[in-house]
Amino acid sequence: QVQLVESGGGLAQAGGSLNLSCVVNGPVFPGNVLAWYRVLPGKEKELVASAVRGETPVYADFARGRFTLFRIDARSTLFLHMTKLKPEDTGVYYCNIKNYRLDREYINWGWGTQVTVSS
Repeated sequence: QVQLVESGGGLAQAGGSLNLSCVVNGPVFPGNVLAWYRVLPGKEKELVASAVRGETPVYADFARGRFTLFRIDARSTLFLHMTKLKPEDTGVYYCNIKNYRLDREYINWGWGTQVTVSS
């Protein structure tokens, strides 16, 4: 059983920064993908950034150049450093893991953390 525990959301002013972290509790298998998604008000869930262990992270267009994703596998932790925040970044941010074992994919989500950016 994998549990993802997010922290670090909160309130920031436009142009400011926030750091999100996600601790993965439970088995993590080789080739896993860790990611942050978000749900903006009235919109569907969208990928913010994802990273396979040992590979360069992949960013959504809106995140590239403003957000930085990095993972510390020794601590089973995923970080998202968000800078130059905009009011349109306001939403709930979710940590996600895709585990692969015996040709099966296992997906787990965190509960989400609220990010609010004021203008």
